[in-house]
Amino acid sequence: MKKYQTVLVCLMLLPLCLDSCRSKSGDNRPNILILMADDWNYPQMTDIVDPNISMPTFDRLAEEGMTFENAFVSSPSCTPSRGSFLTGMHPWQLETGVNLWGALPARYKVFTDYLEEAGYFVGFRGKGWGPGILEECGRDYNPAGKIKTSTFEEFYEMKPDDQPFLFWFNTGDPHRPYEWGSGLAKGKDLSSVVLPPIWPDTDSVRMDILDYFYEVERFDSLCGSVLDYLDIKGEIDNTVIIMTGDNGMPFPRAKASLYDIGTRAPLAIRWPGKVKAGKKVSDFVTLGHLAPTFLEIAGLEPPDDMRFPSILDVVLTKRSGQIRPGLDAVYSSIETHCGRYPMRAIQTAEYLYIRNYETERPINQCKNYWETPDGYSPTWVEITRLDKSDPIYQRVDGRRPYEELYYLPDDHYQLNNLALDPAYREALNDLRERLETEQRETNDPRFLGTFEEVFYPVTKNSE
Repeated sequence: MKKYQTVLVCLMLLPLCLDSCRSKSGDNRPNILILMADDWNYPQMTDIVDPNISMPTFDRLAEEGMTFENAFVSSPSCTPSRGSFLTGMHPWQLETGVNLWGALPARYKVFTDYLEEAGYFVGFRGKGWGPGILEECGRDYNPAGKIKTSTFEEFYEMKPDDQPFLFWFNTGDPHRPYEWGSGLAKGKDLSSVVLPPIWPDTDSVRMDILDYFYEVERFDSLCGSVLDYLDIKGEIDNTVIIMTGDNGMPFPRAKASLYDIGTRAPLAIRWPGKVKAGKKVSDFVTLGHLAPTFLEIAGLEPPDDMRFPSILDVVLTKRSGQIRPGLDAVYSSIETHCGRYPMRAIQTAEYLYIRNYETERPINQCKNYWETPDGYSPTWVEITRLDKSDPIYQRVDGRRPYEELYYLPDDHYQLNNLALDPAYREALNDLRERLETEQRETNDPRFLGTFEEVFYPVTKNSE
C-alpha cells in the first residue's frame, strides 16, 4: 500500500517539477547566451597566472560550470572564425568566407537560422559575423540574426514571453586601438608582466600588454553586467552561458598566425543542473563544434553538412579529462587577413604541424596596419628596432618554410621547428597525412588547386 501512495504522490508532484524546469516563457528549452570578445585569449588560454589581469566573470563561469583546456578557433581572423562558428564548417568550405572581409553566402545555413525557425527569439549585439561584404552574402541582415540591439537589456525587453532566446553578446574589446597607458593608470605593474618570449622585453611591450589586459577586463565586466541582469529576471539558471573569444590577441605572431597564441581560445560553459561545476575537459574542440551543439540543446538534429559534430555528450558528462577519444586533434587555417598568406594546420596534444603555401610571401601580414592609428602596436615598433637577423624579428617578419613541426610539451610558444629533424620524421608524415585527408574529404580548394577561382574571384579584392 505504501508503495502505491508513494507513486501517487510523485504523480501529483510531477506537474510542479516540470514547471520548475521550464523557463519563465513556458518553453522547457533553455536560453542560450554567447559572450564573445574580439581578439582575446592570452593568458586564459594557458595555465599562466599574471597578477595584472583579473576576470571574475570568466572565473565564475569556470567555477560554476566547465572549461575546455584544448579549445581553438578554426581561423585566427575574425571573419573566417565567426563564419566557422556559425556554420559548423571549416573556413575553407565557405568560399570567400575564408578571408577577412569575405562573404558568407546564404546557402550556408547558420545555427541562428535553425534556432529562429525552431521558435527561438534570436538577436545579437556588436559585430556578430564579420567584417564582411553583406551584399554578397545574399542576405539583407547579419548572419548573427535579424535583431540587433545596443544592449542585452533592450533585446530581452523585446522578447515575447512564450519564447526562449539566443543572444550573441559581442564587444569590441580587446581589439585595437588601445589608449596608451590605460593599464598603468589602473594600477597595473610593468615589472610583474608575464612576457611571452616571442617579443622583445622592453617597457613599451609590457605597456602594450597592460593596455590589452585593461580591455580584456572591460569585456569581462560587461559580461558580468549581463549575468546580473539575467539573475534579476530569474533566467540565469535556465540559460546556457558560453564565454570565449574569436581569435588570438592582436599582437605580432599571435592573431593571424596558426601558433597557439593565435588559435587557442578560452572557453567556459555554465548550465546549472546539466554541467558539473568545476569540470575541466581536455578534448580538442573548435568553436565550430558549438553550432551543432546549440542545435541539440534546442532539441534539433544537426544537419549533415556541418563538418564538426556536436559535443553535447562532452558538455553533459560528469567526468573531467578526455571524454571522447575521437576528439584528439583540431584543424585551423587562414588565407588572407591584412594580406595574403595561406596556411593550414593540425594540432594534437603533442604536436603542431603547419603547412605554409606561397612561402615567397612574408608572413607578417599586418605591419602596415600596426603603424596606423587604428591598429598601432608598440610591440611591433619594438620588433622593428631589432636587427633583422634576430630570431624574434625573423619569427615575425621572416619567410616561413613549407612545413613547420613543433613538439608542444617542450615548446609552448613554438620556437623550435623540427620539420627537418630526422628523429621526428614519423610524426611529420603522420600529421601531414591527417591534414591532407581532412582537406581532401572537405574539398579544400587550396588542396584541390582551385583556390584562385573560389577564394579570390576576379570580382573580389583579395590583396
